Amino acid sequence: MWSALQGRVSNRLARHFRAAPHRLPAHAPIVSFTFDDAPDSAAGEGAALLEEHGGRGTFYLAGSLIGQPSDHWLGLSDDAIVRLHRAGHEIACHTFSHQSSANLDEAAMAREIERNRTYFRSIDSSINLENFAYPYGIASVWRKPQLAKAFRSARGILPGVNSDVIDLQFLRASPLVDCEIDKAGVDRYFDQAVASGGWLIFYGHDVADAPSPYGCTPDLMRHALEAAERRGMPIVTVAEALRRIGA
Repeated sequence: MWSALQGRVSNRLARHFRAAPHRLPAHAPIVSFTFDDAPDSAAGEGAALLEEHGGRGTFYLAGSLIGQPSDHWLGLSDDAIVRLHRAGHEIACHTFSHQSSANLDEAAMAREIERNRTYFRSIDSSINLENFAYPYGIASVWRKPQLAKAFRSARGILPGVNSDVIDLQFLRASPLVDCEIDKAGVDRYFDQAVASGGWLIFYGHDVADAPSPYGCTPDLMRHALEAAERRGMPIVTVAEALRRIGA
């Protein structure tokens, strides 16, 4: 219980401590689609939908979950990761064992990062993990400065559009998850991004006709992709978005 309470407190503090503030330049709104943990359907159906709409996604992966079944999906394979990487999608970093950042001290976090980098380099030596996402969406106020030295950005799951002055080590991301949002909600986020000239990030897990509580249907994802196209918003990876905003 203490660990869970500690995680909630750390995550709340992390929202307010800006480890890497960055002011967005005036630019047209952009959107990124991200997937966590490694469901095979994200690399299959999810990536295919992105590519059909001229976009690429960012996949935050934990090496220990690759190829492993869970209660909700089968983990994607090494071969699928190579295909994603070579198709222009971004392979990005969770902790190797998918432990919460709030439960790791500095040395343990360093080990987790290195194990993950070593694992993905062993699959393809050109995979370079530049960006991080907090497992379970729980940030750590103590680990943020450490992550700022190791990654260009770190993404959470606090909804909203990234606009004005953002914290690169606590990027906002909104759920593309059927249990949490409908098509009208997706449209509202896009409208906010257009109004602010901001960077909209969606996160999810599996993409399936009968998704897990953490995933979405192809229909909802297709709606979001078409919403981006109607507004003329580029669909880019997190790495590419950071380049565009000068971060």
